[in-house]
Amino acid sequence: MWSIIIPILTLIVGLVGGFFIGVFYLKRQLEAMQSNPEMLQKMAKQMGYNMNKQQMAKVQSMMKNQKWK
Repeated sequence: MWSIIIPILTLIVGLVGGFFIGVFYLKRQLEAMQSNPEMLQKMAKQMGYNMNKQQMAKVQSMMKNQKWK
């Protein structure tokens, strides 16, 4: 019986832990992008967008207004 319960509990704990670690990592990346326009530009190019300086300024101001906490 324990040979079934322990793997299931381990899987659940691993999924929950991985989710929270992923959220924490994503928040840190988004906070870093607020002050680094090169990272924003790189992300936009990976998504297939080419942003000019005006669009970059608008995205940065929108991100600064977001509350990540």
